[in-house]
Amino acid sequence: MSTPEEQNEVAYRVPGLERGLRILSEFSPREPVLGAPELSRRLDIPRTTVFRLLQTLESLGFLERADSGDRNYRLGVAVLRLGFEYLSSLELTDHGLPLIEALRDDTGLSTHIVIRDGRDVVFVAKAQSHAAAFNAVKVNVGTRLPAHATTHGHVLMGDLSLDELHQLYADTPLERFTRHTPGTVEELYERVKLDAERGYATSESSFEHGISVVSAPVRGDAGRIAAVVTTTVPRAQLDTTLLGSGLVEKVRETALQLSLRLNYRPAAEHRYMKALGL
Repeated sequence: MSTPEEQNEVAYRVPGLERGLRILSEFSPREPVLGAPELSRRLDIPRTTVFRLLQTLESLGFLERADSGDRNYRLGVAVLRLGFEYLSSLELTDHGLPLIEALRDDTGLSTHIVIRDGRDVVFVAKAQSHAAAFNAVKVNVGTRLPAHATTHGHVLMGDLSLDELHQLYADTPLERFTRHTPGTVEELYERVKLDAERGYATSESSFEHGISVVSAPVRGDAGRIAAVVTTTVPRAQLDTTLLGSGLVEKVRETALQLSLRLNYRPAAEHRYMKALGL
């Protein structure tokens, strides 16, 4: 007889999701291609149900047809993207955490590593300041914010062209959070381009009142922007004393050191920009 805890666990399961994940788990390097009859037999799921699950997973990009018109499937790019982004975030954290902790100790400010996931930015590493002023600043690992409205997002989109930004925000209006938030893709592109040319970005209460930030891009081995290193300043403005202490230079140097640990080489960025005709 099952315990109450086991009964609750079963009650909260979603059968369709569970079956879909079981289907994905059947694919492997040894068996990269599978069809509905075989999956139905292995998982003891009705063939008609398997067909519906396969079509759903295909529509989401998690599966694709092995050949045009074929009834067999293989893993799609969505599965690869999830895996690579996860591994990438682990690599960023492993290499980056000691660096942002050193930046935190040097500046006394909370520091973070942030990546972009579509239209959001995601905080993947954090070094919390020991100062009492930061107790009210609630930004934790896993926090998501809208990319278009944040300085972190502007820096992270520094490689994107105007056409790519239009594709990213196709049929999606840009929500205004403050008077500083870009209201159109064109406004966003001008902001992104300015920060990209400068090589870093600062903001003063542009997303959340009383919070200022300094962010700098982290580049991977191909020269593309992979993340940002950012410091949080619990003040409405970045005063001249703080900027005169070399804060911007320290953030940029930390971002460069993390880039080098990700095998970034300036020549790679030059080749990438040249390929884009920039």
